[in-house]
Amino acid sequence: MIWIVFATMTGAAVLAFLWPLAAKRNAASRLEIETNLYHAELGDIDRDVKRGLMTEADAQAAKAEAARRLLAATAVEPAQAGPRGVKFASLAVILIVPILTVGLYLRLGAPDYADMPLQARLQAQPANMDMAAALARIEGHLAQEPDDARGWEIMAQVYTRLERPGDAAKAYRNLIRLQGASPDLLMALGQSLVFADQGRVNEEALAAFQKALAAQPSRLEPRFYLALAAEQQGDKTTALEGYAKLLADAPADAPFVPMVRERIAKLGGEAPAAAAPAAPSPGAAIAAMPPAERETMIRGMVEGLAARLAANGGSLEEWSRLVRAYTVLREPEKARLALGEARRALGANAPAMAALEALANELGLGG
Repeated sequence: MIWIVFATMTGAAVLAFLWPLAAKRNAASRLEIETNLYHAELGDIDRDVKRGLMTEADAQAAKAEAARRLLAATAVEPAQAGPRGVKFASLAVILIVPILTVGLYLRLGAPDYADMPLQARLQAQPANMDMAAALARIEGHLAQEPDDARGWEIMAQVYTRLERPGDAAKAYRNLIRLQGASPDLLMALGQSLVFADQGRVNEEALAAFQKALAAQPSRLEPRFYLALAAEQQGDKTTALEGYAKLLADAPADAPFVPMVRERIAKLGGEAPAAAAPAAPSPGAAIAAMPPAERETMIRGMVEGLAARLAANGGSLEEWSRLVRAYTVLREPEKARLALGEARRALGANAPAMAALEALANELGLGG
């Protein structure tokens, strides 16, 4: 009878070791979710450009920011064991665990194998899991860890991409609870609530837009929604006044200008004449160039900055800009050389040296 107990315990021990190893064969990390989000965001940006909701310069900046977030996720992604490693580990467990289990039982009694920690389980998600299953896994984690701000941030983006604005609003409420009511989060919450309510600015959304405008009076987006709320409440005068002031303060090429003019016309008002388009900014002019010409101009600007800093020195910001520029141009050796020159130039400035070390770590330039 005692050997039946031994056999049962041995089988349980083997299963306990092989189960997480089998799960890791299909491991899918948060990086894969971030990558899917990155490609979805690129698609959204291209669609916004085609619909005239975003300029090419803004689209380039948005794509660069999306790539930066993806690189940040890549930098912290843990390596995962491949199939060959799993096979060898499984074989070792099958041979060693039964012997070890019986020996320990005979000497010490039944061993107590600890469960796999929660964080490790979260990082060992199956690679062949579809999006719905991945969402369910993260939602289950957030149900047990409601203070995981990064988890809520990811879910807010995913819900928005999946056109689930009600769930996105819930995620933004939790982010505001954990990170504070920043203007960006308030705007995201208000817009999610408007989309969830079929375009109606309800009381919660109105309060979010009012707080965003109070925190950042120069921001234009909340003013549009406040005028829209007045229109929906039947206050035509306030709505027309809000739309007219918004047009007066907005750049002529702002993507929402046509929509504001349409709202004014619908209310029977008269929109002010469109201003002559402003001359493109240097950044927009560079972005509009053909790729080859754009890269040539950028390289010329970077080399000019490098020559000036080598001759006259410069501030921490200028040295950092040079290092980042070489990294963007995919010239890591020049970036490392520029980093070394910056260290020599700013060696007596302890805060600047600390900032340079942080920059080196961020860009993966070594010590």
